Amino acid sequence: MTPALALLWTVLISLFAVGGAYYARRYGRQDALLALFVTLVIAANVIASKTVAFDLGFATFFAPGGVLVFAATFLLTDIVNERFGRKETERMILLGLFAQAAFVAFVYLAVSAAPAPFFSGQAAFESVLGAVPRIALAGLAAFFVSEMLDAYLFAWFRDRTGGRYLWMRNAFSSLPAMLVDSAVFVTLAFYGVMPVLPLIIGLTAVKWLVGIVDIPFMYLSRAVLRSPLGK
Repeated sequence: MTPALALLWTVLISLFAVGGAYYARRYGRQDALLALFVTLVIAANVIASKTVAFDLGFATFFAPGGVLVFAATFLLTDIVNERFGRKETERMILLGLFAQAAFVAFVYLAVSAAPAPFFSGQAAFESVLGAVPRIALAGLAAFFVSEMLDAYLFAWFRDRTGGRYLWMRNAFSSLPAMLVDSAVFVTLAFYGVMPVLPLIIGLTAVKWLVGIVDIPFMYLSRAVLRSPLGK
């Protein structure tokens, strides 16, 4: 994937977050942001089965196809944290964790069920959805730890800066959390099987690209949240 294409996808995904911010401003609820958060988390689980080459110009990194989608979840948690506070953000994260766990369980049931004699797609079905238990558990652990860290750091920076410097709390909460997510996931999923450091570097580089691109969208989302409602 070229830098231009990666940027385009990041912008498109981030615009959905801005739409969720408008819903939150319009109705005073985080329903749309929560729905989008869960959608991105589940989508990332599905498309992660494809490994994508990200050509960033200065280097090429290999990462799961869901990395762009998943990285955008940190923008959503920051938007909710900014508007509704840390407790509501943590509640959203727990709901996302529950949704992931349910998805993994349902997929396992479908994959392990005996296929009909005329169904010829079992191998393809398993290759896309049949993540091994170690990888699935690693994903759940990394998601919980990194998203909770992001929520904590965002609230901490907001308190220390008196609500100023939005870029600081957005970047300095999301970027470390993304690194932790990559480190926890890769270590738990692939330690002893694959070289973990190159995978951590590749995943983190792509996530940080999304995190940096998302800073203007964080400002745009806050502007939407604060804009007056039309009559």
